[in-house]
Amino acid sequence: MVRVSPAETTRTVETVDTTPGPARITWLPARRSRLVLAVGHGAGGGIEARDLRALAAVLPAHGVSVALVEQPWRVAGKKLAPAPKTLDAGWRDLWPALTAPGLPVVAGGRSAGARVACRTAAGLGAHAVLALSFPLHPPGKPERSREDELLGSGVPTLVVQGGNDPFGRPAEFPPGQYEITEVPYADHGFSVPKRSGLTEDQAMGMLTDAVARWLDRLP
Repeated sequence: MVRVSPAETTRTVETVDTTPGPARITWLPARRSRLVLAVGHGAGGGIEARDLRALAAVLPAHGVSVALVEQPWRVAGKKLAPAPKTLDAGWRDLWPALTAPGLPVVAGGRSAGARVACRTAAGLGAHAVLALSFPLHPPGKPERSREDELLGSGVPTLVVQGGNDPFGRPAEFPPGQYEITEVPYADHGFSVPKRSGLTEDQAMGMLTDAVARWLDRLP
């Protein structure tokens, strides 16, 4: 089911039935789209996250249609995300809708959504993975690394990480076949302190510029 917002005729919202329940895709299409970037939210928020909003605002002008994906638990109004296998199941069930435009799909997400994208990319045939604020480990527990998920994506991968992310600072990331871009001073939500000398707009500009350049380089 597709509903068009009267305020934004270029934005459509599609509800998709999945095994864990109804999910939602908010489409922001490019006029001459060459690929789709599908991005999921984290475990503590939704598609209103500043980085997801910034990408949705910028990338369509670069020929990239953006699909903001809301997992079933979020659509249902629940406060806690379910187990990883349930998140993966919802994402897999959404994939046919994401590939329906007939374009290559870059799987992405922030935090928990980045983990989902990494875990499922190879099996779904994703063109690449965009991992925003990848939670390399729980805060203060570097021994509980999730590097296997990142290193196992099996496709070209870009990590965009805040310089002060307690879930893993850029210097903590292991070597591997992926790229990593740092947003200096930023935390897990890409918020930057006033003492950094950066504004939120500047931080988001760094993020969107890095993602746009990377997407341009994809084959």
